[in-house]
Amino acid sequence: MPLPILSVAQVRDWEKRTWDAGIAGETVIEQAGQAVGRLATQVTQSADSVLLLIGKGNNGSDARVAARHLGDRKVAVLEVADPVEDLGALKHHLGENPVLVVDGLFGIGLNRDLDKHWQQFIQCINESDAPVLSVDCPSGLDADNGQARGAAIEAAITLCLGSLKPGLLANSAAHCVGRLRIASRIGLKDPAPEADSYWVTEQDMRGLSPQRDPVSHKGIHGHVGIIGGSTGYHGAPILAGYASLRAQPGLVSIFTPAYQPVSAQCQSIMVHPWDRDCVEALSRTTALVAGPGLAGDDIEDSLRQTVLNIWNESNKPMVLDASALDWLPKGPPESKAFRLLTPHPGEAARLLGCSPEKVESGRVRAARTLAEQFGATVLLKGRHSVLTQSTGPALVNSTGNAGLAKGGSGDVLAGFVGGLLAQPVFHGREIQAAMYATWKHGWAADQLASGSEYWGMDDLINTLGKREFH
Repeated sequence: MPLPILSVAQVRDWEKRTWDAGIAGETVIEQAGQAVGRLATQVTQSADSVLLLIGKGNNGSDARVAARHLGDRKVAVLEVADPVEDLGALKHHLGENPVLVVDGLFGIGLNRDLDKHWQQFIQCINESDAPVLSVDCPSGLDADNGQARGAAIEAAITLCLGSLKPGLLANSAAHCVGRLRIASRIGLKDPAPEADSYWVTEQDMRGLSPQRDPVSHKGIHGHVGIIGGSTGYHGAPILAGYASLRAQPGLVSIFTPAYQPVSAQCQSIMVHPWDRDCVEALSRTTALVAGPGLAGDDIEDSLRQTVLNIWNESNKPMVLDASALDWLPKGPPESKAFRLLTPHPGEAARLLGCSPEKVESGRVRAARTLAEQFGATVLLKGRHSVLTQSTGPALVNSTGNAGLAKGGSGDVLAGFVGGLLAQPVFHGREIQAAMYATWKHGWAADQLASGSEYWGMDDLINTLGKREFH
């Protein structure tokens, strides 16, 4: 089950329900502290020095418990009551070059801007070379909106306790949060509160990789059709096509005005020139992707109209991406078949008539508004991609990194989604297919980022073909 993304008020209500049920706060703090200790141990080595900064609140209590669960690490504990009086001690400890600093200064309950003395204290931590593990939320960061309250710790890792908080997903918080980890089982009373959005992790994706019956043939595994490519943009449908193959459909076809350059680079993919016979060939597909590389000036009106007719009328699942998004009129299609829009923030802003900054300031809200206006499922790409429909909870992806911020990654994702949707095993499970594709796309990027080489779209496509679970 994906993990809920909860506001501070929701967390407080959850805690109250826990205390009312007779569960002691000390029990929860003990489990939270153990989780902090386990993670601190995982990211350090035997005999490494760890500095724990302990504030007055529950985060400080969690860090204090963690100190008892650090094995053979060299532990230093600094109880911080006054930022002026304790600044000298902080500088002394940081001068000892700890391998890790555990930030337990402030928690999600911070409701004021920090004064200049606390700002100086936090700045001293940020200017040190020691990586920081923040408990639940980087100290000084507003857990609801992701804004710094005067100053905020710039953590390498943030371990959320119980649930994820929405402010930690905001772009404004990215340089403070670092890598996100979650310890969901810390003794709070089940069930967790219902949420507007949920965090999708590896555990939620297990079992979704398509499996083949040993007695099968290409004709029963689906046929994805990709409409894309134009002068100067012929690489996009090729990337989408090869990414589709990694999803393991039976057949992949590209329908393109740029027939010569596309066909010259495709072997395992069938390539059709765009002409009046395309409609018949398209009818033999089981899912469609339209948009990759349709940005040239030579796109005929007949192609645009055909794409819109398919969107409106076809009973096949369809993904609309890239330039084709701008062709779409508002309003739901006549067909009840699955429809997926895959805009990046700039494209979403054009569709909504607002700025990309406004989209990024409320990503779930923006994605849901698009879903309402176009009667489709929306995958808003970017840091922590959002998948949502007009009603029901949004799903927020946990994988991916800035390495995906390069031309072609969206084409790869669109093709991979289409390759899954084409397969009968995902008919009626289209949301699962779209979420799995999004997660696997980010997972592949994370695998590549963990290496020592720069990587491109060919590497991403190849890594999509690797098994994520063994």
